[in-house]
Amino acid sequence: MESLHEVTFLPSGKKVSVPDGTLLLEAAARAGIVLDTPCGGQGRCGRCRVKVERGEVSFRENPRLTPKQIDEGWVLACTSKVWGDLVISVPAKVEREKVVLETADTRVETPIVCGFLFSPAVQRILVRVPPPSLGDPVNDLERLKRVIAARHGIDDLQIELPVLQRLAGALRQGNWEVTAVINRVKNSNHAELIGVYPGSKKGPPFGVAVDIGTTNVVIDLIDLRTGRLLDRVSERNKQIVRGEDVISRIYFSEKGKGLQELQGLVIQTINLLLDELAQKHQIVTSDIEDMVVAGNTIMEHLFLGLPSRALREEPYVPTATDFPVVKARELGIKINENASIFCVPAVAAYVGGDTTAGVVASCLFKTDELTLFLDVGTNGEIVLGNADWMTTCACSAGPAFEGAGVQHGIRATTGAIEEVRINSKTLEPTIGVIGGVKPLGVCGSGMISAVAEMFITGVIDRGGKLNVDYVRRMMGDNSRVRQGEHRNEYVLVRAGESGTGRDIVLSEVDIDNLIRTKGAIYAGMAVMARSVGINLKDVSQVLIGGAFGRHISVEQAIMIGLLPDLPWEKFRYLGNTSASGAYNILISREAREKSKEVARKLTYLELIAEGSFMDELTASLFLPHTNLESFPTVKETLAKAGRLRD
Repeated sequence: MESLHEVTFLPSGKKVSVPDGTLLLEAAARAGIVLDTPCGGQGRCGRCRVKVERGEVSFRENPRLTPKQIDEGWVLACTSKVWGDLVISVPAKVEREKVVLETADTRVETPIVCGFLFSPAVQRILVRVPPPSLGDPVNDLERLKRVIAARHGIDDLQIELPVLQRLAGALRQGNWEVTAVINRVKNSNHAELIGVYPGSKKGPPFGVAVDIGTTNVVIDLIDLRTGRLLDRVSERNKQIVRGEDVISRIYFSEKGKGLQELQGLVIQTINLLLDELAQKHQIVTSDIEDMVVAGNTIMEHLFLGLPSRALREEPYVPTATDFPVVKARELGIKINENASIFCVPAVAAYVGGDTTAGVVASCLFKTDELTLFLDVGTNGEIVLGNADWMTTCACSAGPAFEGAGVQHGIRATTGAIEEVRINSKTLEPTIGVIGGVKPLGVCGSGMISAVAEMFITGVIDRGGKLNVDYVRRMMGDNSRVRQGEHRNEYVLVRAGESGTGRDIVLSEVDIDNLIRTKGAIYAGMAVMARSVGINLKDVSQVLIGGAFGRHISVEQAIMIGLLPDLPWEKFRYLGNTSASGAYNILISREAREKSKEVARKLTYLELIAEGSFMDELTASLFLPHTNLESFPTVKETLAKAGRLRD
């Protein structure tokens, strides 16, 4: 006789008797309790969470639940089975959504602390200088040097003319007491005097860490007395009016005064952000006395006004990868005109200072674990290695991950679709929108999510083509598949539900662009691993940098073949590692020297010169890959969904 178990649902008190192995979702339905299942009960959305108050259930591990939530008794009703009497708590929908958000919060960046010694290059010191006399008529500069050497151990103090011109006045106005701003450019015994103020100058010295991205410029304001991050501001890189990608900008830089214009546009962007910081914190920009800049090689070239044509022509040679330290006044940057600007060293034409900064921020250079570091933007930089060795490559990701080049693509901002779940039974989508407003378009993470869901539910095949007949058969007159301007398309959001008053769609062209982008990145990882005799399955941890990494779902990125098929716990989001690396380099001379060492140590692999790259790229232009054995969890999911024959 079949064994029955009583399941009680709280707070309603409804009870139902069900046999061994019944899904909790089915038990709830028999008790008249409706749980949301936007994914069709496939365990992909996490909306059917309930809490086991008493008794035990069997369940599959799922990235929709954190270890803490599992310990608290949360389970997914669609994947958990009854094997005994149970008491189940079904919180109100708003409470269940709160738990969903808590799980999503685990994707918020978790920076790694490398333990660099706090030792900013710039500091302010109060100096009392004995006034001259007939018996001691030593000149002003020597008098200052003598005191600084005796009290601070700096026996080589350099000074440039603009500071020297102000020295005599500052000494006398301050009654022979001045605040000296020094930059220890080399080591503790050598420094440069970059500012001198009469008396005791109030407030700390400030520094800025600048991340010049192809799309956005980010500036962090730091108190150099304590190392505290005071604020972060960002703005679109004004160079974008002359091209969305680096190659377009290189072409523009070759025309007439194009290079000067592009340099002026990025400096204008930086100065506007500096003014914003000064107004918010009621300081003057001249109180900013040190600056570190990180960016890809092209961005650093354009920032410094260096010609970059050779970067787009074989053999892809930069003007420099270790850049000279320049003064703010030389570039027209609105900080202390004598402040030094340090550009983080690059590695090669398409592996820049942003990657070097990322390796510094991630501590990859000191770990014993085999580590894969990935920073995806309009370009995709990859580093593989550990403390003993590191190899790196770059692949053209294109703008798709940032919403560009997609019919209804937008950046990851308010109104962007960032998550999609498709019901496997009805093929109806449920979307998550940044800011909780009506959707305006779809960003890169939303694209990944949508394509993964369309693939696993059969809306598209492994080549990214829409299964038109299947979708129309499943959806009938309400089918979301239609012929559009750009081949067939799937309607993510109907006009009446969007914030634009128009349908938001993904076309086969959009999907193809995403597949090419993910294919290039995966091919780069695979070829680089093979070149050093390593299988991607042997990687101990995957560190994901960049704002992009915060929004993507590892599960769905694996599903489309963007990331290697590894256990989810091996993946970690670090946030904007270019900015955090620049911050470390700003507040620590140790980190600054480490950045130079890292850039020298990274071995660059030119993918175009690798004969196997094109073959690997071709193999990667399917979902998830032509070789399903490299993606065992995806293969298993497809088998359960009855999709292996596609």
